Amino acid sequence: MAKFQINYEALDADENKKNGTPYEEFLEWSETIIFAFFAVILVFTFLLRQANVDGESMVPTLQDGEKLIVHHLFYTPEKGDIVIVDSQSLGKPIVKRVIAQGGDQVDINFESGVVKVNGEVLQESYINDLTQLDEGAFDYPVTVPEGNYFVMGDNRMHSADSRSSKIGFIPEDEIVGKVVFRIWPMDRIGTVE
Repeated sequence: MAKFQINYEALDADENKKNGTPYEEFLEWSETIIFAFFAVILVFTFLLRQANVDGESMVPTLQDGEKLIVHHLFYTPEKGDIVIVDSQSLGKPIVKRVIAQGGDQVDINFESGVVKVNGEVLQESYINDLTQLDEGAFDYPVTVPEGNYFVMGDNRMHSADSRSSKIGFIPEDEIVGKVVFRIWPMDRIGTVE
């Protein structure tokens, strides 16, 4: 019968190699932190951006002062999306909801507050009030030119948007990206619909 003998000194040496010295542990942690830092920078440079809500135009969906995460890489706006617009006419970014895109016909009845796109009444459970404010940009119905979007805030009586002659249609290259997540305030953290 063969006897096996365990070399405890060799096992202890292997265990010491795994644990390393405090300096080696510090280097490992430093590498991890530096890697994570650069990964976050790359994500926020190429995939996501941060934006702030300035004003009451998106109440009740978004509140003044909230901080948002915006997805922008390979993004194409769709109806219903909440987007950040780098408004050249206003000289600042604004947050609005896409109502219609190039080729769509928008009709707004300012007496009843009803919005139609391509003849269909929009079911807008997200709005704060009816669309009864005509800001003079168009005679309705109006067709959105190709490569452009018609956007409005959810707080229809307190929103400068595509209804305004100062803003009008939004060219696709002014749309920064889609709002996907709210990161501030803490009690409202979560996805944005």
